[in-house]
Amino acid sequence: MLEVFEADTFKAALPAATARLQSHARWRTLAVSSGLDAAQLAALQQAGIDDFVRTPLSGGELLARIVRLAPPRAEQQAKGAAQPAALRDLLGHSPEFQRLLQRLQQVARFDVGALLLGETGTGKEALAQAIHYLSPRAQGPWVAVNCAAIPTELLEAELFGHVKGAYTHASQSRRGLIDEAQHGTLFLDEIDSLPYGAQAKLLRFLQDKQYRPVGSNQLVTADVRVVTASNRELDAMVAQGSFRQDLLFRLNVLQLRLPPLRERMEDVPLLARHFLCAAARTWCLPARTLSPAAVQALQGHTWPGNVRELKNVIERAVLMSGKERVEVADLDLLPARGGEAGVDESFCQAKARVVASFERNYIHQLLATYAGNVTQAARAAKKNRRAFFELMRKHHIEPQPYRGTVAAAGSA
Repeated sequence: MLEVFEADTFKAALPAATARLQSHARWRTLAVSSGLDAAQLAALQQAGIDDFVRTPLSGGELLARIVRLAPPRAEQQAKGAAQPAALRDLLGHSPEFQRLLQRLQQVARFDVGALLLGETGTGKEALAQAIHYLSPRAQGPWVAVNCAAIPTELLEAELFGHVKGAYTHASQSRRGLIDEAQHGTLFLDEIDSLPYGAQAKLLRFLQDKQYRPVGSNQLVTADVRVVTASNRELDAMVAQGSFRQDLLFRLNVLQLRLPPLRERMEDVPLLARHFLCAAARTWCLPARTLSPAAVQALQGHTWPGNVRELKNVIERAVLMSGKERVEVADLDLLPARGGEAGVDESFCQAKARVVASFERNYIHQLLATYAGNVTQAARAAKKNRRAFFELMRKHHIEPQPYRGTVAAAGSA
């Protein structure tokens, strides 16, 4: 989408202009101006303006600029049809997340099982939905179920359906979730919660594409792609005997591991502004902006609840604060807690994980504070520039996303 606006109307309030640009981050923007000075124009360019023209100008020049920026109608229609809301929510420019999105497109192409691994709140369901809409099954149904939310005694009937009289209170036949997902995708979240007996039946279905509804003697064939997700290490569950190894082999044909938010802190401002605009639209409230201090506070938090926690924090700030600019106090962040050691971690492994998490968060916070200036960040850390660069390289952190952070944060 292309937006053309008169930048001169924002001369007295450039923060409002840049906030508008960032709220429309996926639009292309053309500013028309007669009187902006170089500093004001630089502020708009830093906020993401795509092009500008100075007035007076000919209609032909304006039309040429618009044609250059606006994608062809066919491209717009194809893009709109191919990218549902679930894909637009996959935001992030960190190297880790970009690698994940590249792999996602490969996984979506192949009609086989996929396993998504990641901590709670990292966005596994959004990723699974993206796989569905990028796959050849995009026109088929999308059915999602949380295995942990269904009582154990009802799980098989929910998945495979049942016939009338199959058990007490089964007064009529009922389709199962597999049947509802015919020619589409079935997403089984928290697959680690599946009871051992149901795991065997799911394995048989994955092998033969056939199942038997509860209480029925008849086999039913289904054409369904199964995508699963877990926030636990299934290999450890196999070793403990609580998850079938043969089922894990069948589910884990293709695997995607979602990085926790603390490992891609450079994405926090982008995600926060996205949730800020989305919340304002949802509840029909005036647009909100984030103060520079609020942006730094968000990047200094460890986010144990990951993207889901960030979304909740932003939505709470929008609803509870009547101010146009969200400050640190409005975020109501919970105190940061250190990482908790897993039961299968040694002391050295737990220590290395906590140290790595601290280093990443510390680097992100310094780069955000000094707008991506590595020299100033290294000086603040009391390290020489080369050593600081080595630390950044160790954690795959680039300075580019932070350049212009201070100016942008003040307007967003």
